[in-house]
Amino acid sequence: MNRPGRDDAPDRLYTLTQGRTRTDPDNPFDLVTLVVAESEPVTGMQSEHRAILKLTRSPTSVVEIAAELRLPVGITKVLLADLLAAGRVSARHPHRPAITDPDILEQVLVGLRNL
Repeated sequence: MNRPGRDDAPDRLYTLTQGRTRTDPDNPFDLVTLVVAESEPVTGMQSEHRAILKLTRSPTSVVEIAAELRLPVGITKVLLADLLAAGRVSARHPHRPAITDPDILEQVLVGLRNL
């Protein structure tokens, strides 16, 4: 089975990220972070950066980008961090509505007690 990014030559991946294997600890990217392009690709840009900007014309998760590019998620995060620093993409986490209705919380509590 050929897994994305696993069979790539290590020197190719090293070149893509200029030797970086990790991003800053305050990096906003995790697997479900939604990435949106803030600009169009320009000439002279690294081909992977161009591909990311094309993929993220609509909100796309980090894991989807990695799968489409057939790159490991770690390498994809480094490339995304470059684009974020240049202001070419924005990142946001999906919003999950918080359950604040006390009746629903009470029902959950009663259900757990009945177990």
